[in-house]
Amino acid sequence: MSTPIRQLLEVITKSVEALETACQSSGVTLPDLNQPLAGPGDPSERFRAIPQAAEAARVISAAALQLEAILTPPQVSLYHIVSGHFKSAALQICHESNVTEILREGGAGGTDVKIIAEKNGQDPEKLARFLRYLATHHVYREVKPNVFANNRISSMLDTGKPSKVIIASPEEKHTSPGNPLAALVSHHLDETFKASARAWDTVKDPAQARSGDPTASPFAKAMGRPETFWDYFASKDEKISKEAAFRGRRFDIAMQGISSLQPPDAILNAYEWKTLPADSLVVDVGGGVGTSCLGLARAFPSLKLVVQDLEGVIEQGKTVWKKEMPNAVPSGQVKLEVHDFFKPQPQTSATMFLLKQIMHDWSDEYCVKILTQLWEAATPTTTLLILDSIMPLACRDPDSAGLDDIPGAKSDEAPAPLLANYGGANDMVYNADFTMFLLFNSQERTLEHIKRLLKRTGWELRAARRQPGDSTFLQSIEATKMVAKANV
Repeated sequence: MSTPIRQLLEVITKSVEALETACQSSGVTLPDLNQPLAGPGDPSERFRAIPQAAEAARVISAAALQLEAILTPPQVSLYHIVSGHFKSAALQICHESNVTEILREGGAGGTDVKIIAEKNGQDPEKLARFLRYLATHHVYREVKPNVFANNRISSMLDTGKPSKVIIASPEEKHTSPGNPLAALVSHHLDETFKASARAWDTVKDPAQARSGDPTASPFAKAMGRPETFWDYFASKDEKISKEAAFRGRRFDIAMQGISSLQPPDAILNAYEWKTLPADSLVVDVGGGVGTSCLGLARAFPSLKLVVQDLEGVIEQGKTVWKKEMPNAVPSGQVKLEVHDFFKPQPQTSATMFLLKQIMHDWSDEYCVKILTQLWEAATPTTTLLILDSIMPLACRDPDSAGLDDIPGAKSDEAPAPLLANYGGANDMVYNADFTMFLLFNSQERTLEHIKRLLKRTGWELRAARRQPGDSTFLQSIEATKMVAKANV
């Protein structure tokens, strides 16, 4: 019998051959780690649009990480996890001091750390240490002693703006035109990073350990304010209002960066929209400014769409729709409606209620309130469509937790001897889950958990739809209304 490392080697070899064959037949090339990305649509990323190539790449990454776990001394592997906050701290220093933009201006030959420090005001010796640490983990590269350049990964942080401009006006770093992903990284290295330092303090607190209250989050404890994430941004307290407002603006921009982490046609692939009759009413509950409905309105003009959110968000939405689809609202194709989803739902003839990345913001007790309001307003034929993460298990599940009769319930599993969930190559969904805990005291959920929550509120899980080639998140869950709520 072959050893585990031989089995992994065979998996890698077979997958490399499949990857190269798929790329050659399609005329695309594989990435060069040392070359910065040229922006959205960079040709080096085209291979991911080929299903066979994308799957092969995922298997190779998972196998390589599992090989590392086997062969690296266990105490070193342990400290790869323990030292995670060191990497985050080093990246925050470089990102906030605009190193990526300075290196972009310095060109492929690299920039001496003394020149970087002259521009951003940092200590060159400290900066060299931070950059070298990150380069060791393939973020930036040291082209010669104390001379650094961007690479494929560090270039993702680039706002595209002149370093002189953002150094002079740091509050404008992420405003348009910019790079929403850079804002997302900045948000995670600030609010989320601070919250993570108070995670244990939160769960060891008897008053908070089992609470689903959003004011009992690690974020609230880190900020020293027993309020929700959203209330913090809206604070009128003079001591924090300016800082909170900046963070709030950055967060709004950062949420646009989420799109770069999701399949580009996620909303269009979430349902067989073409099967809906003309004038079907789709209500996007908590739909923000209507980003999802913009895609639906363009692709399916016969649908009637209602975008619901709080008053301030809807006001922003009016500007967005006037710019993107100026005739949609005046024609009646789209309605922008102020609504709090914890209150009775005003739309009582909906063909579909859409909840895109809403459930994961709330603990079960609050999700019950949201789903109950929708159940009360639903007709017997209303479909509930939830777009969220479906958390995979880290083991193989022979009985699928009683979900075998649900179409799409069974997720793809990696070939043995890999972990069924593709291990560390598939950790974005777990990152999202932990982020929800830190900021909102909420979570992502397994499909069995979602089924249980739906049943508790009068909905029956009908199907799950996986995004093609999606190894991260944003699968869709379809449910229909039960005649009566279950006692669970």
